[in-house]
Amino acid sequence: MQRSSFGAIIPLLLLLASGEASAHALLDHAEPRVGNKVVTAPHEVTLWFTQKLEPAFSTITVTDPAGQRADTGKTRVNGNQMSVSLRSGASGTYHVRWHVLSVDTHTTEGNFSFQVGQ
Repeated sequence: MQRSSFGAIIPLLLLLASGEASAHALLDHAEPRVGNKVVTAPHEVTLWFTQKLEPAFSTITVTDPAGQRADTGKTRVNGNQMSVSLRSGASGTYHVRWHVLSVDTHTTEGNFSFQVGQ
């Protein structure tokens, strides 16, 4: 009898262990791409994550080359995608900071930059 009980526990432990590894919403990709150089300033920044996000607790902040806010402050979330519109901007390095809460209640944050100009 003990052997069959033990056999049922192993798959359960494996399921729990694999769930823990994917329990955070990680940045999958972005547009403009991380570290990319674009000719003209984009109208928005869009980020895609590995899990669905909680809109009320997920934000993007973008600063321009002068260190001033370049975003409109109105982050939009749809499933695992998050976007923010940008004001028209100058050439130089833009910094993107993001903070998200996934639907499983785990938070993650990060940052990256992209270049505007020739």
